[in-house]
Amino acid sequence: MAVDSILSSPLGPPACEKDAKALQFIEEMTRNADSVQENVLAQILGRNADTEYLKSFNLDGATDRHTFKSKIPMVTYEDFHPFIQRIADGDRSPILSSHPVSEFLTSSGTSAGERKLMPTIKEELERRQLLYSLLMPVMNLYVSGLDKGKGLYFLFIKSETKTPGGLLARPVLTSYYKSDHFKTRPHDPYNVYTSPNEAILCPDSFQSMYTQTLCGLYNRHQVLRIGAVFASGLLRAIRFLQLNWHQLSHDIRAGSLNPKVTDPSIRHCMTRILRPDPELADFILSECSKDNWERIITRIWPNTKYLDVIVTGAMAQYIPTLDYYSGGLPKACTMYASSECYFGLNLNPMCKPSEVSYTIMPNMAYFEFLPHDNNNSNSAAARLVDLVDVEVGREYELVITTYAGLSRYRVGDILRVTGFHNAAPQFQFVRRKNVLLSIDSDKTDEAELQAAVDRASRLLNTSVVEYTSYADTATIPGHYVVYWELMVREASQAPEAGVLERCCLEMEESLNSVYRQCRVADGSIGPLEIRVVRNGTFEELMDYAISRGASINQYKVPRCVSFTPIMELLDSRVVSTHFSPSLPHWGPHSRR
Repeated sequence: MAVDSILSSPLGPPACEKDAKALQFIEEMTRNADSVQENVLAQILGRNADTEYLKSFNLDGATDRHTFKSKIPMVTYEDFHPFIQRIADGDRSPILSSHPVSEFLTSSGTSAGERKLMPTIKEELERRQLLYSLLMPVMNLYVSGLDKGKGLYFLFIKSETKTPGGLLARPVLTSYYKSDHFKTRPHDPYNVYTSPNEAILCPDSFQSMYTQTLCGLYNRHQVLRIGAVFASGLLRAIRFLQLNWHQLSHDIRAGSLNPKVTDPSIRHCMTRILRPDPELADFILSECSKDNWERIITRIWPNTKYLDVIVTGAMAQYIPTLDYYSGGLPKACTMYASSECYFGLNLNPMCKPSEVSYTIMPNMAYFEFLPHDNNNSNSAAARLVDLVDVEVGREYELVITTYAGLSRYRVGDILRVTGFHNAAPQFQFVRRKNVLLSIDSDKTDEAELQAAVDRASRLLNTSVVEYTSYADTATIPGHYVVYWELMVREASQAPEAGVLERCCLEMEESLNSVYRQCRVADGSIGPLEIRVVRNGTFEELMDYAISRGASINQYKVPRCVSFTPIMELLDSRVVSTHFSPSLPHWGPHSRR
């Protein structure tokens, strides 16, 4: 089997015959990316030809690219919303898809500030499972011996809701974890979890987290990799251990289970796992009672080879904290997916976070790309680029056409082309579109804000654990407010006021020239403000979001906030405020 060209792996051949077949599939799909895409589009248009949506554009049965591109417009969620609402309300006619909509997959709740319903069909679950099945064969090329131990993964579900028409609405990972694909998955020695299904499938986040942590501790020597969906989720697990290690060690010593864990299925399955282990309990007490939690992951789980978490995009800010707790373990970003569609995987999963690129798998959907320097008018659809025609170095907005009926749908992700694997392009995730701070003519996106926080935090003798922001227009002129939670255990360790004022100015120096012109020449923006909040504030913010229906798996701290209760929560936790002491540099010929 010709799989040698897939990667320059330090470990040589596939780990087993099953892996060889998976790697060969990747090779075939990426070598023939354009023909695969052409076939995918023909399949989608052929099967959905009689849907209300496609019939309205008079395709007359055509399934070719030229007709599709000339007649089908590029759209946003707002364009699809009336059709989606009808399906949600119970209309079972073929509106978007000829196959019945099986459920709705909900967005994270923090993307663009609103929760969206994405229609899906049963066969999409098989397509997502196919992408999952490719991850470990690639990882096994880089990390040997993963069949000799287990993975400690913190995985969670959210209680689903039903639409007025009776369809389930739930996060994509909840749908997957509750499916037979996950619950009755065959044993795979390369993919064994420490967490029992009963713990993962428990809707109570405390009981689930407690049980998964307890099982992880019992298996401390067997754990070879530790993960969560996002980096923030893994840090939440570390924080949970900080708050609950005493009770956990008590349960390990006695072979008992915390009475707060009341879920019957968990209590039943844990009878097979619980055992008195005084030696392990003493170890947990010894390690967790220390003031210094640096390298706590490798201290407790000494055989861990890597962390499996997303650290791209907004998650990049967690890298220093993960390094602190793990001693700099490699961080593997394995796949790129959303509620709308699963897109691709990282063929070099052990690369540095700054080098992560995802190879789009052309069988997942029909992909087009809108050059990011384009405008927002629908006439821009004429400039959409096919998958194999993107240019290295350019940035694009991802546009998809799916089997479930989304046609030329703008996902809102901005991607940068970094190269190709065979004929399939590889992309770096840059940011979500339209995550902005704006007071006047300035527009600050998520990437710029992240860079400003990174630059300013270098002045500190500690690190910024978490941050968010908002554009305060209650003052005249308005100004940016950035909330920082710092890694300090005691108030006496907090940076001095003068240092934090310099951080404000450093952030302003890092922002774009339009912002600095507004500050210096126009006077239309006031001094940037940093509000330091007390430890645990952002954990409270996540708890609040979850209480309102956000998924613990998909939750991402919003980088800009405007919802009054969230701002009130943040402001009630402020321990100090600091303003930029002077104007940033600006000149009419400034380029940044």
